[in-house]
Amino acid sequence: MNNSLSILFSLLFISLLSACSATSPVSEKSAGTIDVTDRSNVQRSAAMKTDDLLFVLLRSEFQYWKGTPYSFGGQTKKGIDCSALVQNVYENSFHLPLPRVAKRQAATGLFVYKNAIQVGDLLFFKTGWKELHVGIYMGDKQFFHASSSNGVMISSLDNVYWQSKYWQARRIIDE
Repeated sequence: MNNSLSILFSLLFISLLSACSATSPVSEKSAGTIDVTDRSNVQRSAAMKTDDLLFVLLRSEFQYWKGTPYSFGGQTKKGIDCSALVQNVYENSFHLPLPRVAKRQAATGLFVYKNAIQVGDLLFFKTGWKELHVGIYMGDKQFFHASSSNGVMISSLDNVYWQSKYWQARRIIDE
């Protein structure tokens, strides 16, 4: 966990250095005067940048897996199931090993209330009496997952089906 955070913040630091035209996180009181004592903007900016970085990594993973057909027990581009997709994404992008099956993934990390979900959190749905489905939150009420009918895709938490099946969220990446 600590190693993944150090990698994540290293990437964040590099991206901040390369952002030459980015607006400074410190507040400007007037032209030529900068208030360097106001740390609130710096903290908010760093938090937004972490979410942005997570989003970029997850979007890249989605682009790679997009359209891959669903296959129960599958773990490759030829076919993958929801828990294997999550396991692969977390291993590839964050170097965090996760259990192979959704039931064990649902017991990993920290419970997160639905109104506090952040980019990168795992979302779990009860789709049957003993069946669980898992996806990864992308922000703006969107998550990506391996759908049994459409393969790897992005869905909305506003969708009536997903609203009715929502069970819990877990945070694996702890800032």
